[in-house]
Amino acid sequence: MSPVSKSGAAIAAARAEGRPALICYLPAGFPDVQGTIDAAVAMAENGADIIEVGIPYSDPVMDGSVIQAATVQSLVQGFKVAQVFDIVKGITERCSATVMIMTYWNPVLRMGVDEFARRLAEAGGAGLITPDLVPDEAAEWFEASDKYGLDRVFLVAPSSTEARMKATVAASRGFVYCVSIMGVTGARDTVSDAAAAVVAAAHAAGAENACVGLGVSARKHVEEIGAYSDGVIVGTALVAALRDGGVEAVGRLTAELSGRAAKV
Repeated sequence: MSPVSKSGAAIAAARAEGRPALICYLPAGFPDVQGTIDAAVAMAENGADIIEVGIPYSDPVMDGSVIQAATVQSLVQGFKVAQVFDIVKGITERCSATVMIMTYWNPVLRMGVDEFARRLAEAGGAGLITPDLVPDEAAEWFEASDKYGLDRVFLVAPSSTEARMKATVAASRGFVYCVSIMGVTGARDTVSDAAAAVVAAAHAAGAENACVGLGVSARKHVEEIGAYSDGVIVGTALVAALRDGGVEAVGRLTAELSGRAAKV
């Protein structure tokens, strides 16, 4: 019997309210460890259903300039991978939002997959989002995630074949992370069409929850993407808000994105 999915439950609760789940990202250790915790709690208090805490990585292949700059700052300040568990625990002890770690696979391997999974579960975390891990190479993660009751979120893209889509959906627990080729400013219709197609393909392959983010920075984007996806993922805009205006700015933006009155 599969473990109960915490992120799946959070998305289901949002669906029951007639809305997509709001999934908010922050890099661990930015602007510092306590600042990450405080910002994440502000997100939860202002409508975030799921918090993604990203482990800073020295060679990120998927992050834009705003997130790269934040992760570089975190690393320069001496952030260590083990501190992510303190952050997860600090968030889960103060709010009810589901907390997941987003990480490239190498930091998990270096710590040991079972050790990483155990410490994440003990901290109250829900699971991992793994951008560069494919199901074919995830046997050890399957075992550890089942052992500790953790969600495993893999990525799919417009380039995913039907067979790859089915395999990735089958391997995921909680939701499938749908990525799309990012367009330049003004090309939102094209980008949106691509994202909608990926979500449709994921659903057709059996995904209960397919979530997507496309440069979301305003409530209208949440409504647009939420019309076809089960969850809307926001990262860069929140990191920029934290950089420029601190925790209060993060809370205000999250409230705007969720369509709620701000609690700051």
